[in-house]
Amino acid sequence: MPRDNQRNRTRKDLLEAALRLSANGDKPSLEQVAEDASVSRATAYRYFKNVDELLLEAALHMAFPDASEILDPEDVDPVSRLKRVDHAVQAMIEANEPSLRLMMANSIQKAANADGLPARQNRRMPLVEAALEPAAGSIDRKSLERLKAGLSLIVGAEATIVFKDVLQLSDKEATEVRHWVIEALVDHAHKSGR
Repeated sequence: MPRDNQRNRTRKDLLEAALRLSANGDKPSLEQVAEDASVSRATAYRYFKNVDELLLEAALHMAFPDASEILDPEDVDPVSRLKRVDHAVQAMIEANEPSLRLMMANSIQKAANADGLPARQNRRMPLVEAALEPAAGSIDRKSLERLKAGLSLIVGAEATIVFKDVLQLSDKEATEVRHWVIEALVDHAHKSGR
C-alpha cells in the first residue's frame, strides 16, 4: 500500500507540474515536466508515453471537481452528499467526454502492460470518501469499504459509457439509475452494519 501511495503521488506530481508549466500557454516537453516534478525522465516516461498523453490527463485533472467546492458541511446525509458528487462528476464528464474517452483508451492500453504503475489517477475515491465522512461512524468498517468500492463503479466515466453506449439510456434515465444505485448501496451498508 505505501508503494501504491507513492506511485499515485508521483503521478499527481507529474500532472501538477504539467499544469504549472503549461499555464502560460506553452507546451512543455516531458523532460521539462519531469524536472519540475523532481523525478527522472525515465520515471516520467514510465507514467506517460508522451507529453500529449500527460497534458490530456493534466487538463482532466484540473477539471475534476473538488469536494470542498461541492459538499455542504451542514449536509450530513450520505445519499444527498453522494448525489452532489455524482452531479458534479457528471457535469465534468459531459464537458470533457472526448478527452475522457481518449484518456480511458490510453489507460486500458497501459493496464495491459501490467508494469505495476497506476494506469490513471484515482480522483473519484477522495470525493466518495468526503461524501461518506459524516456517515463513517454509523457504518462498520468492512461495509464502508465495500460501499466505497461499489460507489466507484457508479460515479465516473466508465458508468457513463455503459449507460450511453451499451444501454443507450438518456442522461435523465442514467441519472435516475445512478441515484437509485447510490440509495440502495447506502441503505444496504447501513443495514449490514447493524
